Amino acid sequence: MRFPTERSGLRVGDRLRVALVGGPMYDALYAPFIDDVEVVVHADHPTLNRTVSEVLSAGERIDVLSTHAKYAPSQSQWLLPLNDLVDTGALAPKAVELCTYRGDVLCAPRNIDVRILWWRTDRLPSAPATWPELLDGDAVFGFTGRESGLFGLFFELITGAGATLFDDQLRPTMTGDAAEGAIDTLVTLAARAPADLPDWHYDQVDAALLDGRVDCAAAWPGAYDAIRASSVYESLTPALYPGGVSYSGCHAWAISTSCGDAERAAAFVNELCSFDTHQRESGIPANVDALAAVEPVDATDTARLAATQETIATAMITYPHLERFDEIEDAGWRAINAALRGEIDARAATKQMQAVAEKVLA
Repeated sequence: MRFPTERSGLRVGDRLRVALVGGPMYDALYAPFIDDVEVVVHADHPTLNRTVSEVLSAGERIDVLSTHAKYAPSQSQWLLPLNDLVDTGALAPKAVELCTYRGDVLCAPRNIDVRILWWRTDRLPSAPATWPELLDGDAVFGFTGRESGLFGLFFELITGAGATLFDDQLRPTMTGDAAEGAIDTLVTLAARAPADLPDWHYDQVDAALLDGRVDCAAAWPGAYDAIRASSVYESLTPALYPGGVSYSGCHAWAISTSCGDAERAAAFVNELCSFDTHQRESGIPANVDALAAVEPVDATDTARLAATQETIATAMITYPHLERFDEIEDAGWRAINAALRGEIDARAATKQMQAVAEKVLA
C-alpha cells in the first residue's frame, strides 16, 4: 500500500488533525483524547461532511475523521483503505460489511445504529406495530423533519410497502404509488404534530418526546441516556419500530489520504476500536465483546436491549453503496420537507427526487 509522503508529514510532537461528529450521543466518547488532538471540525453530520469536503478539496490535512457507512463511498477518493491498517476482527461482521466498498474497508465502525420506538404508557394503550395502525389512531408521532433522518423514514416506509429506492441495476425508482403513499403518510403524521416539526433534527425529536409534545417517537440507541435521566422515564417503554424494518447504519472512523502519518493514525483508530473505548459508547458498540458486556440497569433497559438486538438481527435495512448518495439524500429530504410544509404535493415531491437521482446517476 502506498502511504502519502509528499504532503504535510507529521513531526514529533505534532498532533493528529481530526474531524468529529458532534451531538449528545457522540461527544462523551471524546473526553479521553480531545486535548491530545487538533479538532478541525466538531459538528452535526451534514455540517461535518460539508466541512471535510471543503478542507480536503482545498488540499489541507485531516488525519482521522468521523464518517458513516452510507457516506464513505461518496468520500472514497479521500479515504485510505483500512484492510492492512486496522484490525477489524473484534468488530461485528455485519457492521464491517456495511463499511466495505468495492472490497476495501473504508471505515472502521464505532457503533451500530438502528431505530426503535419509545411510547408513553400514560397516553397510549399499546405501541403501534404498523404504520396503518399509527395512521388509524390519534397518537402524535414525532420524527425528524429534515436531513438524513427524514429521508431515512421515507426509505423505511417504502421498503415496508414492498417497494425500493433503486432497482437491481441501481436505477432510481422514487415515483409511483408506494413513494407517494409514503410521503402522504408523513404529511398526515406531521399535521398532528407540533407545527415546528419540519425544522426538527434528532435532538429536537428526543426533546419533544421527553417534554410531552409527542406521544411516541423513534430514537437511536445513543438517545437512551437522556431518556433514562428524564422525569418521564417511568412512563416510557421501548418497542419494535413500526412496519418491521429500521433504517440502519454505522458511525465509523476513517483515515484520510491527506494523512501526515498513516501509522500514527492507524494506531489511533485501532485504539478507538478497542474494547475499552467501545465500552464508553452511548449507543450500541460495534465491538462484539463490548456489546456482550453491556448489562441492563433495569427492566426497561432489558426491553430496550432486546428490541435493539432483535432489530439488528431481523430488521436492518441500509442504502446501496453509491458514491454520490449524499446528493440524492439531500435532494430527497428537501422535497419531502417541502411537502410537509404544504408547498408541494406528494407526486411533485417524488418527481423532484427522481429527477435529481437520475441526473446524479447518469
